[in-house]
Amino acid sequence: MEKEVSYNKHSFEIGNLDKTFYPSAGLTKGDIIEYYEKIADTILPYLKNRPLTLQRFPNGIDDKNFYQKDKPDYFPDWIKSIKTKKQEGGKIEYVMCNDKASLIYLVNQAGIIFHTGLSTKNNLNKPDKIIIDLDPSTTNFETIKTAAERIRKIIEEKLNATAFVMTTGSRGLHVMLPIKPEEGFDTVREFSQNLATYIAKQYPEDLTTAVRKNKRENKLFLDVARNALGQTAVCPYSLRAIKNAPIATPLEWDELAKLESAQAYTLGNIFRRLAQKDDPWKKFSEKAVSFKSLKEKLEKL
Repeated sequence: MEKEVSYNKHSFEIGNLDKTFYPSAGLTKGDIIEYYEKIADTILPYLKNRPLTLQRFPNGIDDKNFYQKDKPDYFPDWIKSIKTKKQEGGKIEYVMCNDKASLIYLVNQAGIIFHTGLSTKNNLNKPDKIIIDLDPSTTNFETIKTAAERIRKIIEEKLNATAFVMTTGSRGLHVMLPIKPEEGFDTVREFSQNLATYIAKQYPEDLTTAVRKNKRENKLFLDVARNALGQTAVCPYSLRAIKNAPIATPLEWDELAKLESAQAYTLGNIFRRLAQKDDPWKKFSEKAVSFKSLKEKLEKL
């Protein structure tokens, strides 16, 4: 099944709409395109002007997939891109998803999961957020929620900044701290590592920064590796390639106590949620704080 669509004066064909993408949930490619059409106004602010890594599943989530960073030659010119240096040398031309036409075009390429960089095209080498990833393999979800609340308390009470929380749509949570793009990735990553070390020292029986799994002693790992040049994080409101079509979902902190799973919000209930509650992260960028002041506060602790 194919049809021609038009967004922002850009027309193109979308096809294979009846192909099954989520076998267990009975969701087709057409259902996935419909989701991203409906969520476009909500997700686009989180995608705009950021280097994008698209995870594509040509034959659905139970088959092979691959990550796309470089903009292919066959992509239309109206899809924006940005060139940047690779860590290992050379350059890469990242796709950007700045409008609804680009979003639906990329989904039509079997793009299910959107991973974004931590900086924008105006300050490519200076991140505007810090991420602490709580995504364990064994720890139960209640432990993850407790850790998120502890991180929030330290960020807000000790650093006088605002912490945000999001389900990953997979196993855990992301706690994020919006910052002004003042320093390079190396400096910000060093700070995030120091922050994680400080947090872990406050709760040594429960939290760890040990990278090696055999050193963690069943403690929850505070992962800050995403705060590096070239790293990405799942975009808010992106689908995940898991059988019930869960969605990475921003939360209010008072929702955390009753949350039972990082996969609580799915394609089946996300719009009911958004009809009852506006996007909790609408003011994320407005809450950005000076990185220099954060660094000074942490050094005094």
